[in-house]
Amino acid sequence: MTGRLLRMSTLFVRTLRDDPNDAEVPSHKLLVRAGYIRRAAPGIYTWLPLGLRVLRRIEAIIREEMDEIGAQELSFPALLPKEPYEATGRWADYGPNIFRLQDRKGADYLLGPTHEEMFTLVVKDLYSSYKDLPLSIYQIQNKYRDEARPRAGLLRGREFVMKDSYSFDVDDAGLEESYQQHRNAYIRIFDRLGFEYVIVKATSGAMGGSASEEFLAKAEVGEDTYVRCTHCDYAANVEAVTVPAPPALPYDDAPAAHAEDTPDTPTIDTLVSHLNEAHPRADRPWAAGDTLKNVLVVLKHPDGTREPLAIGVPGDREVDQKRLEGQLEPIEVEAMDEAEMARYPALVKGYIGPEVLGEESKSGIRYLVDPRVVEGTRWVTGANVPGSHVLDLVVGRDFTPDGTIEAADVRDGDACPQCSLRGDDGVLESARGVEMGHIFQLGRKYADALGLKVLDENGKLVTVTMGSYGIGPSRAVAAIAEGTLDDLGLCWPRNVAPADVHVVAAGKDEAIFSAAEQLAQDLKAAGVEVILDDRAGKVSPGVKFKDAELIGVPTIVTVGRGLADGNVEVRDRRSGEREDVAVGSAVARITEIVRS
Repeated sequence: MTGRLLRMSTLFVRTLRDDPNDAEVPSHKLLVRAGYIRRAAPGIYTWLPLGLRVLRRIEAIIREEMDEIGAQELSFPALLPKEPYEATGRWADYGPNIFRLQDRKGADYLLGPTHEEMFTLVVKDLYSSYKDLPLSIYQIQNKYRDEARPRAGLLRGREFVMKDSYSFDVDDAGLEESYQQHRNAYIRIFDRLGFEYVIVKATSGAMGGSASEEFLAKAEVGEDTYVRCTHCDYAANVEAVTVPAPPALPYDDAPAAHAEDTPDTPTIDTLVSHLNEAHPRADRPWAAGDTLKNVLVVLKHPDGTREPLAIGVPGDREVDQKRLEGQLEPIEVEAMDEAEMARYPALVKGYIGPEVLGEESKSGIRYLVDPRVVEGTRWVTGANVPGSHVLDLVVGRDFTPDGTIEAADVRDGDACPQCSLRGDDGVLESARGVEMGHIFQLGRKYADALGLKVLDENGKLVTVTMGSYGIGPSRAVAAIAEGTLDDLGLCWPRNVAPADVHVVAAGKDEAIFSAAEQLAQDLKAAGVEVILDDRAGKVSPGVKFKDAELIGVPTIVTVGRGLADGNVEVRDRRSGEREDVAVGSAVARITEIVRS
């Protein structure tokens, strides 16, 4: 990146000493305080010059690596017609999560949340033969989603920048090759961006497709929880974890199910306590995992219809809302309230059992259970009577659920799905991250819906198969900031910093300002990007130092009292290490630091 010298005296920036009231996470606070972004509306931000420089550097890295694998850049409009999204069903599937509008003639449009349909249609318009493929095309463009709860600044906004690319191949073997090319490019991109990340298995959600992986920036403030195995290389977003189902058990000698009075036991803890007192086991005490908890939710379909659903999980587990929604996307999930429950008189709050659940039951409520609830397992669960539970209720003998669902929370110490298949003893441990990239094999979902076919080498029409690959450059600004900041302010990796060097004229003497000016100009001539703090008057050296630390350029050079001895101070922003360098060799030394 080249351009004119950035002078703090004229740079369009105002640093702040106090955190903004609406900022929740450190990166959001510091990006506003250091003058990188300003809030325009909830979830919508203006990019100021410093912020835009960081964003453009991230975009440049992405472009270099995408171009390296032969992908070609184009740009679609953000204002899109309804019809392609209606053809794929996503006009309805997105529900309230997109911005919809009409033109003066009443025609429906949307602000693009993502562009699968447009990519598919432009290839259909221009290509018709297998000889045209494989093809990879991409864009870097603003996207719009009507987030219900925009938060954390750039990490969860309503308008954001996305690089989305798509591969087009004749067959699945070609798709696999395109997928690996993009995956390798993503690894190079994230290696260059300068923050810790992990690649995890993921779900495809409303996008459809398979072979889905996410690139997560490690961050305590991240919305995504992922797990890694302590023994093998397994890593997955919790939404994509597959619980290893135990083998079915014989139940020929199991005692008959029997209802018992369990007064005042509306919770799992009170039930377990009562069982151990009134119905002690000979082999061991009762535990929460012996009980079957039935949780009622309401599914809000994109077309507005509401569907009740019952979920059975072991009593020592909770239903993970995000994990549940990951299995059902684009359907939204909410807890069943008292009014909704009143529509089903067979349900007894706190004592709901499988007898009244299932599509063929009195309630007609679909009943899905955790994969651990396998045939032959015995449970304690509600008897559908106030103050009563059933003991020794056996799956497959006394009740049969409608199916299974991965909805129970995933915990540290759970068995690793991959190790379980191999007979190893690996367990899972959890951490949090920010989704920075998502790659998956779309397959033929969009090509089928929009009629994207080409003639193969035998002259036969075949449906093209697609891959989808996204990165969030604007989110990367926040993720990098979050992963590298310290107590003093931002602390950018050199690859994405708004400048290489921050030169501070620390003093009032004209000689200091003159020397700082000359050094900045010489560095610029050597190809080094420089911010020069040339502010005079009432701006003290202390204020300048605080601003330099807050802004976070990798190298800070102070031209001040040491000038009398012929030296300037060069400081590494990240480590704090300082060295005095003779003025005559300063350009060479600083350039060496920047290039290294």
